[in-house]
Amino acid sequence: MTNRKLSKQDLIDSIDQQYKPMIKFHQVLTHTYKSLFAYIDQENDDSLGIVLHYLSVPDKVIQFRVAWRDDKGCMQVNRGYRIQYCNVLGPYKGGLRFSPASDPDTFHFLAFKQTFKNALTGLPMGGAKGGSDFDPHGKSENEIHHFCKAFMTQLSHYIGPDIDVPAGDIGVGSREIAVMFEHYKLMTGKFTGILTGKDPVFGGSHLRQEATGHGCVYFAEHVLKHAGKKMKGTRCGISGAGNVALYAAEKLIDSGAKVVTVSNSEGVLYIEDGIDTELLSKLICARDSRQSLKSFAQQEQLEFKRGQKPWQFEMDCAFPCATENELNEDDANKLIENGCRFIFEGANMPCTQQAQELFKERNVVFASSNAVNAGGVAVSGLEITQNQTRDPWSSEQVEDRLRSIMSDIHSSCLQYGEHEEGVDYDKGANIAAFKTLATAIQKTALA
Repeated sequence: MTNRKLSKQDLIDSIDQQYKPMIKFHQVLTHTYKSLFAYIDQENDDSLGIVLHYLSVPDKVIQFRVAWRDDKGCMQVNRGYRIQYCNVLGPYKGGLRFSPASDPDTFHFLAFKQTFKNALTGLPMGGAKGGSDFDPHGKSENEIHHFCKAFMTQLSHYIGPDIDVPAGDIGVGSREIAVMFEHYKLMTGKFTGILTGKDPVFGGSHLRQEATGHGCVYFAEHVLKHAGKKMKGTRCGISGAGNVALYAAEKLIDSGAKVVTVSNSEGVLYIEDGIDTELLSKLICARDSRQSLKSFAQQEQLEFKRGQKPWQFEMDCAFPCATENELNEDDANKLIENGCRFIFEGANMPCTQQAQELFKERNVVFASSNAVNAGGVAVSGLEITQNQTRDPWSSEQVEDRLRSIMSDIHSSCLQYGEHEEGVDYDKGANIAAFKTLATAIQKTALA
């Protein structure tokens, strides 16, 4: 097949024309593609420009109504979404998010990121993302159950073990996954692996909750080792107080690092001497019981900085693990002024474009989320394998596979991102993922 060559400017103009109002999606497309242009020029393959054009449009954009009744018997209506972005490598895979901030822009952005991230793992998974604008905060257990069942009734038309296997994300934990899994089973009469993030007693994988946070730290350890440094004794600041943040903290403490912050939208819990294992256990229990971070700090008589971010404090490594675009240019300046030399994106694109550019200008090692937080979806992929073979694995088996996958991802980043001045981990991750996707697209869609 002969493909017309697309210029870089043609491609960027096309993205601007189609997606400029979709701020997050436009941002991630433009940033990712610009990081790939030099590689494409080097390869001198015109079809790679066509691959970029192909990847700028998702396979399917699904939106549906979710009608449910609250505790007063009143009908409530929310929007449900699923962006099935690209399944050239395998069944769609990506989380479900319940948040009032959810919208098509957010899910396009997340699904695109998921496609590249999944390609990095080496596992046969396509990319997708979805969820609803439903807000679980302030809802009763009964209302959350009603909503989850109504949501799954609609979502069930679009998923399956060989089609699309969603997982949890913000607002969707093991409780919500269990309700949706049971409802799917009652509707279909089938016990099949249509969701990951399940409890191990009914088909889930060990360490799924911990996987993203642990994977962040495994990747960070490789980065530090390559730079001639060790994790032990390193001061680390973390944003967020959910699974990614707390389990990253767990693995950092195990590695001998000093974790000085966790945070939420209310403010920052700052521990100058570092969080110890006992305090971390209490934090995890408080999170599980839905206690606010501020209330926890007051209960434990700890220093809580209301309305502040973690990035004002001295740290060697920053782990933004909360949400997208949480760390801006001002935050980046503060981190650099206070001696931070390594940034590891635990959340999906938590650093703004301006912050990323500043880190690179000032020679701060910046490791992007495509690589750093791939551990969660990697273990989800392992859960799919366990479900298909009906062969559950031990925690040790899963942890070993996770370590191996994160090591391989780091090696891929070095292969495509190392240069005389150091390593561009963002560029390396993008090229490694793109190369895998492009090969599959060239052999199928462009054949």
